[in-house]
Amino acid sequence: MRRSPPRWAEQLLIWLHPSETLEEVQGDLDELYTYWYRRAGEPQASLRYVLNVISALPPFVRRRHSQSSEYPQPSSLHPSMLSNYLKIALRTLWRSKGHVAINVIGLAVAFCICTFLFLTSYLQLTFDSFHTDGDRIFQTYYFSNDPEKPSKSGTMPLALLPALKADFPELEAGVQIVQGRKSLVEYKGVYFDKLITLTDPDFLTMFSFPMLKGSRTGALHDLSSIVISDDMAKAVFGTDDPMGKTLLVGSNGDQKQYIVTGVMATPPYNSSIQFDALVRVENVPNYQARKQNWYDNSHRVFLKLPAQISQATFEARLKAFTQKYLAQNLDNLKKKGAKPDSQGDLFAIRLQKLANVHFDRDIDGRGAPIAMIYVLLGIAFFILLIACINFINLSIARSFMRAREVGVRKSLGALKTQLFVQIWSESTLICLVGFGIGLLLAYWLLPAFNASFQTRLDLHHLFQPGFIGLIVGVFALVTLLAGGYPAWQMAAFKPVEVLKGKISLKRPGFLRNSLIVTQFSLSTLLACATIIALQQVDFLREQPLGFQKEQVISIPVGNQVNGRQVLQRMRNILAADPTVVAVTGTDINLGRGKDRVSSRSSVGFTFKGREISSDLLLVDYDYFKTLNIKLLAGRDFNPTYAADSVNRVVVTASMAKLLREKNPVGMFYRDDADTSGAQTQIIGVVPDFHLYSLADQAKPITIHISHAEPIRYIFVRVSPQSLANSMDRMKQIWKAPVGVYGFVSG
Repeated sequence: MRRSPPRWAEQLLIWLHPSETLEEVQGDLDELYTYWYRRAGEPQASLRYVLNVISALPPFVRRRHSQSSEYPQPSSLHPSMLSNYLKIALRTLWRSKGHVAINVIGLAVAFCICTFLFLTSYLQLTFDSFHTDGDRIFQTYYFSNDPEKPSKSGTMPLALLPALKADFPELEAGVQIVQGRKSLVEYKGVYFDKLITLTDPDFLTMFSFPMLKGSRTGALHDLSSIVISDDMAKAVFGTDDPMGKTLLVGSNGDQKQYIVTGVMATPPYNSSIQFDALVRVENVPNYQARKQNWYDNSHRVFLKLPAQISQATFEARLKAFTQKYLAQNLDNLKKKGAKPDSQGDLFAIRLQKLANVHFDRDIDGRGAPIAMIYVLLGIAFFILLIACINFINLSIARSFMRAREVGVRKSLGALKTQLFVQIWSESTLICLVGFGIGLLLAYWLLPAFNASFQTRLDLHHLFQPGFIGLIVGVFALVTLLAGGYPAWQMAAFKPVEVLKGKISLKRPGFLRNSLIVTQFSLSTLLACATIIALQQVDFLREQPLGFQKEQVISIPVGNQVNGRQVLQRMRNILAADPTVVAVTGTDINLGRGKDRVSSRSSVGFTFKGREISSDLLLVDYDYFKTLNIKLLAGRDFNPTYAADSVNRVVVTASMAKLLREKNPVGMFYRDDADTSGAQTQIIGVVPDFHLYSLADQAKPITIHISHAEPIRYIFVRVSPQSLANSMDRMKQIWKAPVGVYGFVSG
């Protein structure tokens, strides 16, 4: 049965009675209510309690006049009081080591995890945000409303930008960015693998990478000029001034001389545009011929619009431009029965904001979807909330042990505010220690986190003004929630009931029940999400790749040696080794190996009025044997057939399906627009296999052999019993034929 006064009457007394005598009156009325309850029952007790509450409210009671006292009550924030709070807090916490340890560990782990998640989200959300006028910079992309599947592509022809500048002279700037593999750079007989980006002079003024040396307007004036990054300058020239120095770029027999005319700051990790050096786009092989070809898509194009022209306005003007220069694409879609999309386009050139380039995987972004970033922020918030709720529940549970202490302090004259500050200071101290340990834990685990998730988090971001404000706000919120509520509950204890041993927190209450339910709900949600994520990872690991990756050693050749010569030498050496099953070469690695390089080649053409697109893979003999890929039809490449390295290919089953031939082996095909008469013959069909990451969209694959193109990776299949010894064996063999730089396996 309920033996407490009406709650509304208690609240009325708390709200309206003078604070100086509130606790005394509350104690007296509680004692009277208990007496009346025993003598006359609940109705009479409640009635008398309400009447006495009304009599204790203004204007029936006057506020006490403050009287001068020899010992005035000090302020709760007086330095001497704060010092006293700290001493008592330290003593109290020292007596409750177990309670403190549980709370500190929980908060430290939560702060550590939140630090990683906040830094990861910050790094992703700030991609390309450092460029001045970034809101006016856009990447162009093709949109094709194909009946089979609408598609986007960010690769453009070299003919596009000159035509855009000619038809739209109001454009502030336009830049072509041609990026491929790393190139060999030579300086005084020393070689370096560096990422050389081909671009236009406008690159230096459109993007805001800091210019350390040289002029933005003239550094790329000549075709022989090269602008290098700060990191490349240190790696190649050391402490010497790089300006005016000569570099040789390219492999032996195909080197070109460049003069250093500028040094730029190395692009940060959160930049979609990465480079070690910049040269003019006119240095692209066969530039003049490719400049006239509207269907040789090879690079990205960025435009800077005038401030008075919006994205929608310019995209509308691009419709006439598309019809003028890309009419064949429109005709091909019409023949396939394509219908306009919601914007009325069959085929269009559209613009993507620079800030969104990193997140748009449909074009060529490599970042996670932006929704995933917000999910990470939500997880961080949930983890922090769980830690706070756990702290609150443990503090409330422990409050019963300190009830008599609170009662004695109140009976000796301690005010409610003083008790609140005292108890809250203890919670703040626990939060501060947990926060400090969490940061130390994050600092200690940061290298392992970066290595595991292939990212570049840096704790120095925490000291930026925005992050400092966020940290202070989060810490204040945590201490207010986790420490303030238990302190308020304990400071509200009634001394009369406490000293009589009748202390209770009354009914659990909606708030405390909600905290417990919320904590278990969030914990269950995160546990389920973790289980689902682990199942997804296991699914990806067990997903059939279409080839047998076990016992295959991938060796990146690099740019300092001739890959074909090294491949042949290794074949000669390993021919008599019984532990080696097969040796082959290719230009594309399987996924991303230890060299951290990933590239993708594709080919597109029109066949019988249909647009065909596939990945293009250069291989050498025994490729399918090395990866244990079985032929579905036809034959493998054979060195006894000279034509196999000229115009013959092996395709995957999905590529054969695109060609719509029941028996594609032996058939010839060519681009409808090709008038030279050259044709390609299919000699074999293999099952589909995942050449790239499972996270990337799988495309049909056209596999070919060419003795003129470089081999960049060597694959060696060894017997299962000799895998451990084979790695050491490969290292020894590698030094003999190569001898230029260290062995790296993929």
